[in-house]
Amino acid sequence: MLDRRTFLMAAAAATLADRVSAREPPNRVQLWPGEPPGGGGPVSLVRVSAQGAVTNVSSPFLEIATPSQPNGAAVLVAGGGGYTYIDTANEAHPAAKWLTDQGVTAFVLIYRLPREGWHNGPLVPLQDAQRAMRMMRSMADAYHLDPKRMGALGFSAGGHLVGMTSVRADFRSYPASDRLDELSARPDFAALIYPVVTLEPPLDHTATCHELIGDHPSPAARDEWSVQTHVHRGCPPLFLVDAEDDPICKPAHTGILEAACLSADVPVERHQFKTGGHGFGMGRPGTPEMLWPDMYRAWLSRIGVLT
Repeated sequence: MLDRRTFLMAAAAATLADRVSAREPPNRVQLWPGEPPGGGGPVSLVRVSAQGAVTNVSSPFLEIATPSQPNGAAVLVAGGGGYTYIDTANEAHPAAKWLTDQGVTAFVLIYRLPREGWHNGPLVPLQDAQRAMRMMRSMADAYHLDPKRMGALGFSAGGHLVGMTSVRADFRSYPASDRLDELSARPDFAALIYPVVTLEPPLDHTATCHELIGDHPSPAARDEWSVQTHVHRGCPPLFLVDAEDDPICKPAHTGILEAACLSADVPVERHQFKTGGHGFGMGRPGTPEMLWPDMYRAWLSRIGVLT
Protein backbone atom coordinates (compact mmCIF):
# COMPACT_ATOMS: atom_id res chain seq x y z
CA MET A 1 0.00 0.00 0.00
CA LEU A 2 1.39 3.44 -0.92
CA ASP A 3 2.15 5.86 1.91
CA ARG A 4 0.98 9.47 1.57
CA ARG A 5 4.34 10.88 0.42
CA THR A 6 4.88 8.22 -2.22
CA PHE A 7 1.36 8.71 -3.59
CA LEU A 8 1.75 12.50 -3.67
CA MET A 9 5.11 12.20 -5.42
CA ALA A 10 3.67 10.03 -8.18
CA ALA A 11 0.72 12.33 -8.64
CA ALA A 12 2.94 15.42 -8.58
CA ALA A 13 5.18 14.03 -11.29
CA ALA A 14 2.20 13.17 -13.46
CA THR A 15 0.66 16.62 -12.95
CA LEU A 16 3.87 18.45 -13.82
CA ALA A 17 4.49 16.23 -16.81
CA ASP A 18 1.26 17.48 -18.34
CA ARG A 19 2.70 21.02 -18.28
CA VAL A 20 6.20 20.33 -19.54
CA SER A 21 6.02 18.99 -23.07
CA ALA A 22 4.03 16.90 -25.49
CA ARG A 23 7.17 14.83 -25.92
CA GLU A 24 8.24 12.02 -23.60
CA PRO A 25 8.84 13.59 -20.17
CA PRO A 26 12.24 13.33 -18.45
CA ASN A 27 12.91 10.87 -15.68
CA ARG A 28 11.78 11.90 -12.22
CA VAL A 29 13.34 10.90 -8.92
CA GLN A 30 12.04 11.63 -5.43
CA LEU A 31 14.68 13.29 -3.24
CA TRP A 32 13.88 11.65 0.08
CA PRO A 33 13.26 7.97 0.82
CA GLY A 34 10.35 8.89 3.09
CA GLU A 35 9.02 12.07 4.64
CA PRO A 36 11.38 15.03 4.12
CA PRO A 37 13.41 16.25 7.12
CA GLY A 38 11.56 18.02 9.91
CA GLY A 39 8.05 17.08 8.87
CA GLY A 40 5.06 19.25 8.16
CA GLY A 41 4.27 20.64 4.74
CA PRO A 42 1.31 20.45 2.35
CA VAL A 43 -1.05 17.50 2.48
CA SER A 44 -2.46 17.79 -1.04
CA LEU A 45 -1.07 17.48 -4.56
CA VAL A 46 1.48 19.77 -6.15
CA ARG A 47 -0.04 22.71 -8.02
CA VAL A 48 1.16 23.97 -11.39
CA SER A 49 -0.37 27.16 -12.79
CA ALA A 50 -1.02 27.82 -16.46
CA GLN A 51 2.15 29.94 -16.38
CA GLY A 52 4.26 27.05 -15.06
CA ALA A 53 4.46 28.27 -11.46
CA VAL A 54 4.87 25.30 -9.11
CA THR A 55 3.58 25.45 -5.52
CA ASN A 56 2.30 23.10 -2.81
CA VAL A 57 5.37 20.89 -3.07
CA SER A 58 4.76 18.08 -0.59
CA SER A 59 7.44 15.72 -1.95
CA PRO A 60 10.44 17.45 -3.61
CA PHE A 61 11.92 15.73 -6.64
CA LEU A 62 14.30 15.99 -9.57
CA GLU A 63 13.37 16.00 -13.25
CA ILE A 64 16.27 14.55 -15.23
CA ALA A 65 16.73 15.69 -18.83
CA THR A 66 19.37 13.77 -20.75
CA PRO A 67 21.11 15.02 -23.92
CA SER A 68 21.31 12.96 -27.07
CA GLN A 69 25.11 13.13 -26.85
CA PRO A 70 26.07 13.52 -23.18
CA ASN A 71 29.52 14.89 -22.42
CA GLY A 72 29.61 13.81 -18.77
CA ALA A 73 28.80 17.19 -17.21
CA ALA A 74 25.68 17.77 -15.11
CA VAL A 75 23.92 20.85 -13.75
CA LEU A 76 21.28 21.23 -11.07
CA VAL A 77 18.70 23.86 -12.15
CA ALA A 78 16.68 25.93 -9.68
CA GLY A 79 13.96 28.24 -10.97
CA GLY A 80 13.09 31.40 -9.04
CA GLY A 81 9.86 32.80 -7.71
CA GLY A 82 10.79 34.50 -4.45
CA TYR A 83 10.39 31.21 -2.57
CA THR A 84 6.64 31.62 -3.11
CA TYR A 85 6.61 29.44 -6.24
CA ILE A 86 9.07 27.83 -8.66
CA ASP A 87 9.23 29.21 -12.20
CA THR A 88 9.51 26.25 -14.55
CA ALA A 89 8.10 27.67 -17.79
CA ASN A 90 10.31 30.75 -18.15
CA GLU A 91 13.40 29.63 -16.26
CA ALA A 92 13.95 26.02 -15.18
CA HIS A 93 12.72 24.11 -18.23
CA PRO A 94 14.22 26.44 -20.89
CA ALA A 95 17.52 26.27 -19.00
CA ALA A 96 17.36 22.47 -18.95
CA LYS A 97 16.69 22.44 -22.70
CA TRP A 98 19.64 24.75 -23.34
CA LEU A 99 21.93 22.60 -21.19
CA THR A 100 20.99 19.37 -22.95
CA ASP A 101 21.68 21.10 -26.27
CA GLN A 102 25.24 21.57 -24.96
CA GLY A 103 25.52 17.90 -24.03
CA VAL A 104 24.98 18.59 -20.31
CA THR A 105 22.60 16.42 -18.27
CA ALA A 106 20.14 18.73 -16.48
CA PHE A 107 18.54 18.03 -13.11
CA VAL A 108 15.59 20.38 -12.52
CA LEU A 109 14.96 20.76 -8.80
CA ILE A 110 11.37 20.98 -7.58
CA TYR A 111 12.12 22.11 -4.05
CA ARG A 112 10.01 22.77 -0.97
CA LEU A 113 8.88 26.31 -0.26
CA PRO A 114 9.58 27.54 3.28
CA ARG A 115 6.15 28.96 4.11
CA GLU A 116 4.11 25.94 3.07
CA GLY A 117 3.86 24.59 6.61
CA TRP A 118 7.27 22.92 6.95
CA HIS A 119 8.54 22.72 10.51
CA ASN A 120 12.11 23.49 9.38
CA GLY A 121 10.98 26.71 7.68
CA PRO A 122 13.83 28.46 5.83
CA LEU A 123 16.04 25.37 5.92
CA VAL A 124 13.87 23.26 3.62
CA PRO A 125 15.00 24.59 0.21
CA LEU A 126 18.65 24.24 1.23
CA GLN A 127 18.02 20.73 2.52
CA ASP A 128 16.53 19.80 -0.84
CA ALA A 129 19.35 21.40 -2.84
CA GLN A 130 22.05 19.70 -0.77
CA ARG A 131 20.28 16.37 -1.08
CA ALA A 132 19.90 16.93 -4.83
CA MET A 133 23.64 17.51 -5.32
CA ARG A 134 24.38 14.33 -3.39
CA MET A 135 21.79 12.41 -5.40
CA MET A 136 23.35 13.62 -8.65
CA ARG A 137 26.69 12.21 -7.52
CA SER A 138 25.07 8.93 -6.52
CA MET A 139 23.70 8.58 -10.06
CA ALA A 140 26.95 9.40 -11.85
CA ASP A 141 27.53 5.86 -13.10
CA ALA A 142 23.93 5.35 -14.20
CA TYR A 143 23.98 8.51 -16.33
CA HIS A 144 27.66 8.30 -17.36
CA LEU A 145 28.52 11.50 -15.52
CA ASP A 146 31.81 12.86 -14.25
CA PRO A 147 31.36 13.41 -10.48
CA LYS A 148 33.89 16.26 -10.68
CA ARG A 149 31.88 18.16 -13.31
CA MET A 150 28.62 18.69 -11.45
CA GLY A 151 27.43 22.26 -11.10
CA ALA A 152 24.34 24.33 -10.41
CA LEU A 153 22.39 27.10 -12.13
CA GLY A 154 19.79 29.26 -10.41
CA PHE A 155 17.55 32.22 -11.23
CA SER A 156 16.45 34.94 -8.77
CA ALA A 157 15.47 33.13 -5.53
CA GLY A 158 16.79 29.98 -7.21
CA GLY A 159 20.05 31.91 -7.58
CA HIS A 160 19.97 32.56 -3.85
CA LEU A 161 19.42 28.85 -3.27
CA VAL A 162 22.28 27.87 -5.59
CA GLY A 163 24.46 30.50 -3.92
CA MET A 164 23.75 29.12 -0.45
CA THR A 165 24.36 25.59 -1.68
CA SER A 166 27.71 26.69 -3.10
CA VAL A 167 29.01 28.63 -0.11
CA ARG A 168 27.54 26.41 2.65
CA ALA A 169 28.26 22.97 1.21
CA ASP A 170 29.81 21.78 4.49
CA PHE A 171 26.84 22.93 6.58
CA ARG A 172 24.74 19.96 7.69
CA SER A 173 21.24 21.28 7.11
CA TYR A 174 19.61 17.93 7.97
CA PRO A 175 20.51 14.66 9.71
CA ALA A 176 21.91 11.99 7.41
CA SER A 177 19.21 9.57 6.35
CA ASP A 178 21.22 7.06 4.30
CA ARG A 179 24.63 6.46 2.69
CA LEU A 180 23.84 8.95 -0.04
CA ASP A 181 24.24 11.71 2.56
CA GLU A 182 27.92 10.81 2.93
CA LEU A 183 28.54 12.30 -0.54
CA SER A 184 29.57 15.90 -1.16
CA ALA A 185 26.86 18.56 -1.57
CA ARG A 186 29.31 21.08 -3.08
CA PRO A 187 28.70 22.10 -6.69
CA ASP A 188 31.92 22.12 -8.74
CA PHE A 189 30.79 25.37 -10.41
CA ALA A 190 27.74 27.59 -10.13
CA ALA A 191 25.90 30.25 -12.14
CA LEU A 192 23.59 32.77 -10.45
CA ILE A 193 21.30 34.68 -12.81
CA TYR A 194 19.77 37.93 -11.46
CA PRO A 195 20.09 36.39 -7.97
CA VAL A 196 19.04 37.58 -4.57
CA VAL A 197 22.31 37.60 -2.62
CA THR A 198 21.93 39.64 0.54
CA LEU A 199 19.06 39.98 3.00
CA GLU A 200 20.62 43.03 4.61
CA PRO A 201 19.23 46.58 4.26
CA PRO A 202 18.73 48.42 2.03
CA LEU A 203 18.46 45.39 -0.29
CA ASP A 204 16.08 43.42 1.90
CA HIS A 205 12.81 44.39 0.19
CA THR A 206 12.46 41.10 -1.66
CA ALA A 207 10.03 38.19 -1.46
CA THR A 208 13.07 36.00 -0.77
CA CYS A 209 13.82 37.93 2.41
CA HIS A 210 10.17 37.93 3.50
CA GLU A 211 9.65 34.22 2.87
CA LEU A 212 12.86 33.12 4.57
CA ILE A 213 13.18 35.36 7.63
CA GLY A 214 10.20 37.73 7.68
CA ASP A 215 9.99 41.50 7.58
CA HIS A 216 11.66 42.27 10.92
CA PRO A 217 14.49 39.73 11.23
CA SER A 218 17.38 39.89 13.66
CA PRO A 219 20.86 40.83 12.40
CA ALA A 220 21.90 37.24 13.08
CA ALA A 221 19.14 35.92 10.81
CA ARG A 222 20.14 38.34 8.05
CA ASP A 223 23.74 37.15 8.25
CA GLU A 224 22.70 33.51 8.39
CA TRP A 225 20.72 33.71 5.14
CA SER A 226 22.84 36.16 3.13
CA VAL A 227 25.07 34.43 0.60
CA GLN A 228 28.04 36.81 0.83
CA THR A 229 28.57 36.25 4.55
CA HIS A 230 29.52 32.62 3.94
CA VAL A 231 31.94 33.05 1.03
CA HIS A 232 35.32 31.49 1.81
CA ARG A 233 38.38 30.17 0.04
CA GLY A 234 37.43 26.85 -1.50
CA CYS A 235 33.99 27.87 -2.75
CA PRO A 236 33.32 26.83 -6.36
CA PRO A 237 33.87 29.26 -9.26
CA LEU A 238 30.86 31.55 -9.73
CA PHE A 239 29.31 33.05 -12.85
CA LEU A 240 27.02 36.03 -12.22
CA VAL A 241 24.54 37.81 -14.50
CA ASP A 242 22.23 40.76 -13.87
CA ALA A 243 20.72 43.88 -15.43
CA GLU A 244 21.29 47.47 -14.31
CA ASP A 245 17.56 48.20 -14.41
CA ASP A 246 16.45 45.17 -12.39
CA PRO A 247 13.88 46.56 -9.91
CA ILE A 248 13.79 43.40 -7.76
CA CYS A 249 17.32 42.00 -7.57
CA LYS A 250 19.20 45.27 -7.87
CA PRO A 251 22.70 44.93 -9.35
CA ALA A 252 24.21 45.67 -5.94
CA HIS A 253 23.40 42.05 -5.09
CA THR A 254 25.86 40.61 -7.57
CA GLY A 255 28.29 43.45 -6.81
CA ILE A 256 28.36 42.43 -3.15
CA LEU A 257 28.90 38.79 -4.04
CA GLU A 258 31.62 39.59 -6.57
CA ALA A 259 33.49 41.64 -3.94
CA ALA A 260 33.19 38.83 -1.38
CA CYS A 261 34.57 36.32 -3.89
CA LEU A 262 37.50 38.53 -4.85
CA SER A 263 38.32 39.06 -1.18
CA ALA A 264 38.30 35.29 -0.55
CA ASP A 265 40.19 34.37 -3.74
CA VAL A 266 37.15 32.60 -5.17
CA PRO A 267 37.09 32.68 -9.00
CA VAL A 268 34.21 34.85 -10.16
CA GLU A 269 33.00 36.25 -13.49
CA ARG A 270 30.27 38.88 -13.58
CA HIS A 271 28.28 40.14 -16.56
CA GLN A 272 25.89 43.07 -16.37
CA PHE A 273 23.47 44.33 -19.01
CA LYS A 274 22.19 47.90 -19.12
CA THR A 275 18.63 46.73 -19.67
CA GLY A 276 16.69 43.54 -19.16
CA GLY A 277 14.88 44.08 -15.89
CA HIS A 278 14.10 40.96 -13.91
CA GLY A 279 13.05 37.50 -14.97
CA PHE A 280 14.52 37.40 -18.48
CA GLY A 281 15.27 33.70 -18.19
CA MET A 282 17.55 32.47 -20.97
CA GLY A 283 17.21 35.88 -22.68
CA ARG A 284 14.43 37.46 -24.68
CA PRO A 285 14.89 37.42 -28.47
CA GLY A 286 16.25 40.67 -29.87
CA THR A 287 17.53 41.95 -26.52
CA PRO A 288 21.12 42.23 -25.21
CA GLU A 289 20.53 39.81 -22.35
CA MET A 290 19.93 36.96 -24.80
CA LEU A 291 23.74 36.89 -25.12
CA TRP A 292 24.33 35.61 -21.60
CA PRO A 293 23.96 31.88 -22.44
CA ASP A 294 26.81 32.24 -24.97
CA MET A 295 28.90 33.92 -22.25
CA TYR A 296 28.00 31.10 -19.89
CA ARG A 297 29.01 28.51 -22.49
CA ALA A 298 32.37 30.24 -22.96
CA TRP A 299 32.90 30.29 -19.20
CA LEU A 300 32.05 26.60 -18.91
CA SER A 301 34.65 25.91 -21.58
CA ARG A 302 37.30 28.00 -19.82
CA ILE A 303 36.85 26.18 -16.52
CA GLY A 304 36.96 22.77 -18.21
CA VAL A 305 33.31 21.75 -17.93
CA LEU A 306 32.68 21.71 -21.67
CA THR A 307 35.41 20.04 -23.68
